[in-house]
Order: sequence, then structure tokens, then C-alpha cells
Amino acid sequence: MLGFDFWAQLVIVLVALFYGARKGGMALGLIGGIGLIILVFGFHLKPGKPPVDVILTILSVICASAALQAAGGLDCLLQIAEKMLRKHPRAVCFLAPYLCWFLALLCGTGHVVYTMLPIIYDVAIKNGIRPERPMAASTIASQMSVICSPAAVAAVSMIALCDGYQVGGKAFGFIQLFSITIPGALVGLFAISVFSMFRGKDLDKDEEFQKLIADPEQRKYVYGETTTLIGKTFRPEQWASLWIFLATVAAVAVFGMFPELRPIIGKKALSMTLIIQMFMLACGAFIVIFCKTRASSIGKTPVFSAGCVAITAVFGVAWMADTMFAAHLADLKAVMTEIVRQYPWAYALVLILTSKLVNSQAAAVATIVPVALSIGVPPGLVVSCAAACYGYYILPTYPSDLAALQFDRSGTTHIGRFVINHSFILPGLIGVLTATATGYVLGLIYGFI
Repeated sequence: MLGFDFWAQLVIVLVALFYGARKGGMALGLIGGIGLIILVFGFHLKPGKPPVDVILTILSVICASAALQAAGGLDCLLQIAEKMLRKHPRAVCFLAPYLCWFLALLCGTGHVVYTMLPIIYDVAIKNGIRPERPMAASTIASQMSVICSPAAVAAVSMIALCDGYQVGGKAFGFIQLFSITIPGALVGLFAISVFSMFRGKDLDKDEEFQKLIADPEQRKYVYGETTTLIGKTFRPEQWASLWIFLATVAAVAVFGMFPELRPIIGKKALSMTLIIQMFMLACGAFIVIFCKTRASSIGKTPVFSAGCVAITAVFGVAWMADTMFAAHLADLKAVMTEIVRQYPWAYALVLILTSKLVNSQAAAVATIVPVALSIGVPPGLVVSCAAACYGYYILPTYPSDLAALQFDRSGTTHIGRFVINHSFILPGLIGVLTATATGYVLGLIYGFI
């Protein structure tokens, strides 16, 4: 049984998570240090192990992505996406979420959606489509891609943490993870898109919107000028940085799918954790060398800044959680193994709620996956429910959600009176729950579970 010490320590961990999440930014990881001091000095727990491999893997991926942004290669990719949207404006509720998901999958970060949001808004409002429909769906889609990308923090964290485990009779790797998460996400996005087509009132029937644009000044503000990247000419070096980055992502994926291609070191194939780190660092180096990119500009990009926040969160939160849970492994295993055996969805529920608490898929994975594996949760179930690591759409506090609210000048993307009734919660629940359920079914079909 779990005694008083366990519950007292759990309260300390949860308070640290709640307070850190409210403060936002770096606070989540930093406050983990306070929790650690209380657990170690107050309860005399043995300090756990910070997830060093995960942190270094995240850092290498961030360096490559930030180099791509500094070189201007990201704008090249966004221009291609915009051309597709403007060619088929009436299909924006389907095209925009899938495009944002794919862009984020290629780049390894959902933050690419920021540049797409004003374009999506412009396409929607100029074609009489309620902007809330594609904009809310696109912010959710961009975050659902994170667990599907070989260049994303959450996915490489999952690979690093599950390295050495068997799933479906084979060593765990990208092919097992993405055979679950990518089809699950595609099905989840379809469900979001269908829902989005019919949500809210059409603009010509929306009394509040019609009242807003009745004022000529407000009408001018709502419809504004066209935001576009079309017609902009990019330097060859910008295109080269994009191809270097995409080639690196493809190479990492190939090594993940075909372990026999990896070099044998000490009678064992080189781990994917090290391969990701090597190739991503080299990617950043090639961009600097061949694409006329100033190395000093990489650390000033939004991608690098956001990545450092993620690293700090993973460091503080995961170290604190490991310290607390490692001290109670035997009791946890006795209690939780039976619960998960009877109710497999319980693991997914814990992952979703943790993601909301820490506002990070990578931090949720780094916190929950090691605990789950250590208490005996089957690795196949961990992989099959991987989509559940995205739960921070529950409250509209994530930067991409806040950006969508600001870019939608029509006011249709909104936060309701009770806060919880906002534009993102329904597409988030529909997408993530559908993707998780699809992943679970695929896990059964593949023999992972």
C-alpha cells in the first residue's frame, strides 16, 4: 500500500508543477529544483537521475532546427504551403490542419504554425469562411505532429527512454513509434477537419460578426491587407538549408527504420539516441558552413529560445519526478500494474493530464514514460498510447493557442466566459482521443499489446 510519505511527496510534486505552469516559461524547470530540495533534504530521498540522454538529444535537435530558421530555410517551406492553401481556398478547413501538421513534422516543432496563422486567417476571411474553423484546427494539428516527427523533442525523448526495450518482438525504434503515431494522427486530423467544417455560425449568419463589420473602421481592420509570402524570392542558400535539414531528417528516419545499417560498436548496433545527436549537430554545422549563416544568429532564434525552455522543464521536472517515484517503485508496481492491466486507458489519461500540468509533450514523456516502464507497464502499450502526450489544449494558455487568438481579427477564435469553453478544447479532445484510440487499435493489430 502507498503510505503517508508517498501522498505527502506527491502533493509537493503537484504543487511544484501547478505553480511552475502558472508562472510559465523557465519557471517550471527551475521550481523543480525547489521540489528536489524538499524531497532530498526534508524526506531524505535518494536523488534520482536527471534524463541526461534525453536532454542532450533535445539540444541537438534544437540546434539543427534553429540553424534552419536562422538560415531562412523555414520561409521557403512556408511559401510552398501557402501556394497550396491559396490554390484551394474552399478546402481550407481540411488543407490548413494537414499542412500545418506536415510542416511541423518536417521541422520538428509545432511553432511553425505562427507564420501560417495569418495566412490561414487571410484565406478564410476573404472567402467568407469562419476563421475559427481552420485556425483552431491548425494550432491543434501542429502540436499533434510533435510525437510523429523524427526531428521533434517528444519523439526523440520517447526513443531515448525506450531504447533497449522490445516492442512487437523487435527492438524499439522509430518504425514502431511512427507506425502508431502517424496513422493515428492522420485519422485524428480527419475527425478534427470534419468537425471544424460545421462548428460555429457561418459569418453571414453570425449576428456578433455582422454587428462588428457594420462599422467601416472595424470592417477594414477585420479584412485588412493580404498577408503573403508568395512572390518573395529566396536566396539559393536559403533553399540549400532546407534541403540539408530535410536530408538529415530522412537519414535519421532511415537509420531508425533499418537497424542493420547502423555501425556495430562493441557487438551492438549504435543506439538511435547517439545517431540523432550526431546527425542533428552535423546538420546545424553544414547549414553554417554552406549556407552563409552566422553561427551567432542561431542562439537568437525563437526556435532556440523555446527549445531551451523545454530543456529546462525536462531537466527540473523529470529529475524531481524520478526522485519521488523511484523511492516508491515497489508499492507503485503492486498498485498500478493491476490497474493498467484492467484499464489500459488509465495510462493514457495520466499522460494527458501530466502534459497539461507541465505544458510540454517532451516533459510529459520524460516524466511518465520512465515511471510507467519501471512499474511494469508493457512497452507496447506505452508506444500505442503515445499520442496522449499532448493535453495542454485543455486550457488556452499555450503560445500557439494565444497566437491564434491574436491573429484572428474577426474574434471568432475566442476564450469563453468560463475559460474552459474556448475554441481549442473540442478539436483538441476530438483529435487526440481519436489518435490515441486509433493507436491502441493499431497496437493490437501489430501485436504490440
